[in-house]
Amino acid sequence: MTMKPLFLDLESVTYVIALAPATVQKLVRENRFPKPRQLSDRRVAWLTREVEEWAESRPISDLLPPPNTGHSNRRRAKPQNPSMNARHNDAPFLAQTLRT
Repeated sequence: MTMKPLFLDLESVTYVIALAPATVQKLVRENRFPKPRQLSDRRVAWLTREVEEWAESRPISDLLPPPNTGHSNRRRAKPQNPSMNARHNDAPFLAQTLRT
């Protein structure tokens, strides 16, 4: 049996509700999102139940989600040299290299 977590840290909250950390913190300051609970002197987290209740209380939207347009300046992986791929995928070559 899998037990769901009782508390969620900021990173988990932002993942679960699909908002940026700065947005969550702003909503907390504006009393529009549950306040975190103090777990220790330097650690806070949100009750999972309260985050779920907040999510369920959100109004239903008539707007469709925007299309995934991607990120225009995302770094592209450089294509590798095909001869390097063939050499590194060759098991005998790797075995010999590891022995020396």
